Amino acid sequence: MKILLKIQYLGTNYCGYQVQPNAPSIQQKLNEAARALFGYDCDIVGCSRTDSGVHANEFCATIAKKGCADLPTSVLPERIPLALSAHLPSDICVFDAQTVADDFHARYDVKEKEYIYRIYNAPVRSPFEENRACHLPRRIDGQSLENMNLAAASFIGTQDFAAYMAQGSSVCSTVRTVTRSVVERQGDVLIYRVAADGFLYNMVRILTGTLIDVGLGKLTPQEVVAITASRDRAKAGMTMPACGLYLNRVVY
Repeated sequence: MKILLKIQYLGTNYCGYQVQPNAPSIQQKLNEAARALFGYDCDIVGCSRTDSGVHANEFCATIAKKGCADLPTSVLPERIPLALSAHLPSDICVFDAQTVADDFHARYDVKEKEYIYRIYNAPVRSPFEENRACHLPRRIDGQSLENMNLAAASFIGTQDFAAYMAQGSSVCSTVRTVTRSVVERQGDVLIYRVAADGFLYNMVRILTGTLIDVGLGKLTPQEVVAITASRDRAKAGMTMPACGLYLNRVVY
């Protein structure tokens, strides 16, 4: 059996999830913590490759002893979160662990992922939102928020999202199925919530940038529909900074 970990982290101080030769990563810190706890090297396979500066409310990864599928240990699964977190820096924690089958794959068995993008929408920036949200000083009013949601709703369904993929990306298909796409206001914070069976490189950050253009009156919801149909990245909005993006939920 493998162990499936659920992990939270602030990505500000890391180059992303995957191990890199010249910068600290989330995977590196998990590898170090696992070796300190179990006394041997482990294979840790993540559900996704979050970019530099991106955060996670729920990131999933399997852990097994390197070279085999099992994780023989006297540490019970329910005790692994506290034990592993004791060896992790304060901006990373494991909050859940459960056994899964040997053939379970943290990445390929994902049915749906949900991301949120947080926008601090107030005239003056907040130090408490630094590196945790993107600051948008111009207030989005009720009608503008309604327009953003009309545009967001147009993303739902199975469509070609090439217009919202970073230029130069190489993928077999740019078709994805979005099941939820909505903008919510919580006080001074706007939250864009989007769930899909998969995402293209920078897709959520570009979708968010396009919706902000709608909120600011630069685009109409109808123009967003045309942008999606065009498959032209140049017509969509900006790629928003990584600081506001969170992997929020993973469904298997």
